[in-house]
Amino acid sequence: MTQQQRIVAKPVPIPTPETDFYWEKCQQHELWVRKCNDCDHAYFYPRDFCPNCFSRNTAWIQCSGKGTLHTFGVVVRPPHRGWAEDVPFVVAMVDLEEGCRMPTNLVQVAIDLDNPGESIRVGMSVEVVWEDRTDKFSLPMFKPA
Repeated sequence: MTQQQRIVAKPVPIPTPETDFYWEKCQQHELWVRKCNDCDHAYFYPRDFCPNCFSRNTAWIQCSGKGTLHTFGVVVRPPHRGWAEDVPFVVAMVDLEEGCRMPTNLVQVAIDLDNPGESIRVGMSVEVVWEDRTDKFSLPMFKPA
């Protein structure tokens, strides 16, 4: 078995009718979220009803791709064999300028396992970058702005 054959692919999302538009836009390197037309609440993950007021009067809005790091954690054990070569890596929650929070990864940042707060700080400005996982799926990640 060659080294190439031993590499296990990372999982890819499984789109649903509610998320098809989101994944199509991600493939184009555009970040979109849903916003409620009744209570003005922006939210992520994509679904047809507002989690704030339960209205179905929602619309898609394009995001700026800018946000603030809300919290983070450093992963040192891969959750799946596909990430074995990537550890350590940073999982994060980002508050988007549009008002919603999304789970993601923080990339293009030095990771000091003894002092991760040295280069990664809650409240730091971040901006979206894209990981082209396959020719059909691009995932939004964030890097320091």
